[in-house]
Amino acid sequence: MGKTITTYLIDGDPKGTQYAFISNKICQMFVIPRSNLAYLNEQEKLHKPAFYILIGEDEVTKPQAYIGETENFKERVKDHDSKKAFWQKALVFVSKDEDMTKADVQYLEYRAIVVAKQSNSFVLNENKQIPKAPNLPEHQRDAMDEFFEDIRFLASFIGCDIFEISQPKEEHLFYTKARGCNAKGFYNSAGFTVLKGSIIANNCVPSFTWKAKREKMVEEYATLNNGVWIMDSDKTFSSPSTAADFCIGRPANGWNEWKDKDGNTLDFIYRKQLE
Repeated sequence: MGKTITTYLIDGDPKGTQYAFISNKICQMFVIPRSNLAYLNEQEKLHKPAFYILIGEDEVTKPQAYIGETENFKERVKDHDSKKAFWQKALVFVSKDEDMTKADVQYLEYRAIVVAKQSNSFVLNENKQIPKAPNLPEHQRDAMDEFFEDIRFLASFIGCDIFEISQPKEEHLFYTKARGCNAKGFYNSAGFTVLKGSIIANNCVPSFTWKAKREKMVEEYATLNNGVWIMDSDKTFSSPSTAADFCIGRPANGWNEWKDKDGNTLDFIYRKQLE
């Protein structure tokens, strides 16, 4: 089913301050760079109860985020601006219609942290604990569950995959076993996802150009078990070749390296059959 997204670039910059919403939905997302917090003075909706995500870069290979809720984002972000160094922009989610309550945004925070930890695509150093879900009436909980699905969609719409959880279909799985690895994954519009449980090569060949980054990624996404590195969460790469490089520990053409259970390459399934 198609969706219509309305996006308004407040300062005309696609990387600047903006807001977006889905037609016929009440969830509205504001994207606010840290460099333009002055915009908060102009937008009354951001002085009300809100769910938010602070996004930035960490020293490790994953981006860093902080998930929170507040009764007044304009006031709350002052504390984050003085005490949290990592973040560069905030995603703030409010209701276009009636204001949400404190319990509503607490419930959204609870749902968000649970899903973000399952996704494991961002570092959540300051969200170590999952908060307790507030006691909402059933009808309001259902409404907030629907609101949260819109949050997930809008975050994904601007390229933030903090809530993305892979759900592969068996017939779309591809495998590689080069250099002692035994990895599996699937390909879609997001890239190539290497799945939890995959065994990856213990080391890299001397000519491997991003050895240091791979070693950090291995430590973040895999666990050493009896001398074997096993992925303990999914990891999506921008291309099949980057995914193959990571798993095998050497330069690889992922379009030919990844093969399905019948021996068909990714290239054959997704490109040759279109010729």
